[in-house]
Formats: sequence, C-alpha cells, structure tokens
Amino acid sequence: MMFYLVYGVTFGLAATVQPGPFLTFIISQTLQNGWRKTLPAAFAPMLTDGPIAVFAIFALSHFPSIWLQWLRVAGGIFIIYLSWNAFKTWKNYSFNIDIQHVFGKKSLLQAAVVNALNPGPYLGWSLVMGPLLLKGWSESSLNGIALIAGFYGTMVTCLAGIILLFHFARNLGSQVNRAMIGLSSLALAVFGLYQLVVGLNNIFLPT
Repeated sequence: MMFYLVYGVTFGLAATVQPGPFLTFIISQTLQNGWRKTLPAAFAPMLTDGPIAVFAIFALSHFPSIWLQWLRVAGGIFIIYLSWNAFKTWKNYSFNIDIQHVFGKKSLLQAAVVNALNPGPYLGWSLVMGPLLLKGWSESSLNGIALIAGFYGTMVTCLAGIILLFHFARNLGSQVNRAMIGLSSLALAVFGLYQLVVGLNNIFLPT
C-alpha cells in the first residue's frame, strides 16, 4: 500500500506544479483576487477529474492484459517526458504571470472549466493513473484508495499552499514553486524509469 501512496503523492505533486494553463490560472486569480476568493479553486481537480477517471478506467478495464502492459510502457515514457520538461522549466525558471485576462469571482467554477479543457488529466488518467489504479485495486482495494488519496490529497494541499504563498509572499512563492518543480522532475524520472522497466519486463519476460 505504501508504494501506491508514495506514487500518488509523487504524481500529485508533479501534476500540480507542472507549468500550464491551470497553474497559471490559479496564480493569476490569487494575485488579482486574493487567497480567500481563490482557495476554493484548489478543489477543482476533484470536481472535474471524476468523469475523466471513470471513462478511462471503464475503457482500460476492457483492454487485453498485454495492452495494459504496453500502456504502462507508454506511461513510463510519458512520465519521463514530464520529468524532462520539468527539469527544463526548473533550469530556466522565470516567474512571469499575466493577470490581465482573468476575471470574475467564481474561482472554483472557472478553475474547473480550465482544468477540464487541459489535456493533462486526460493523458494522466489514460497513461498513468488509470492502469496503476486497476493494478493496485486488483491486488487490494486499500492500494487503490491509497493511490487516489495520495494523488488528490497532494494536489489540493499543494494548490492551497501555492495560493497562500503567492498571496502573502510573491517572491517566496515563486522560489518555492521552482523548488517543487525541481523535486517533481527528480521523482518523475525515478517513477518513469520504474514504469518503463516493469512494463517491458512484463511484456518480454512474463512470469
């Protein structure tokens, strides 16, 4: 169970701090409207990912087992790709957020829309979280619960932390965000290689 919890925490951290439209929206809302009005947006992934997760798991559950192994390999490659992008962002990090195009007070609804239009959740659930959840759940329901709890618990906690940091200390917020990107790059590299090796081993050296 601990492996699935750690994996959920790691991928949750990476999904949170990866540069993209959703994180940009969160920071923009914070700088414009303050932390109180923006904090509900931290729960947006829990609101929008449900249908995506259900669809991905339903589709994956009907795949032949060998296809799931190939998806595991694809997921490993995808994670390594995210790691490389995170490393480049960490290396060339510059904080430059345009807040002129973010309006309104309904942070949770707006954040949900932004997240739903973001390709990240679809790729994440199809290539990484979906196959791993099916595998973990087949072993023990506690593994699946640990994975989900680690993933969304980390996302909500990190998003809330980013909102508070950028509200109370803009410079400190950007420095912490850069550090988290660097940490996620390292963790993603480890788990991506693990996924790749295990997937290839299950394909070419089945037990």
